[in-house]
Amino acid sequence: MKLSELAKGSSVMLGVIVAGYVSTTYVDHRFAASKTASTPAPTNSPGPSVCVEADGSWKNWPWPNVPTLSPKCR
Repeated sequence: MKLSELAKGSSVMLGVIVAGYVSTTYVDHRFAASKTASTPAPTNSPGPSVCVEADGSWKNWPWPNVPTLSPKCR
């Protein structure tokens, strides 16, 4: 391995690490800010239960994924 190949590989690796850090920071700030602004603070009282409709949509679940074994809505 030549010194120039080592320098190229190191610079590419450093670029990937910096790009990953910057994109992660951007996503954290972008979506965490919108999430905290629209969601009220949690309370200690139990909230409504999560359930899945017949068409596959869910109720009472603020995140984009739904728990695997959620019960069907009544």
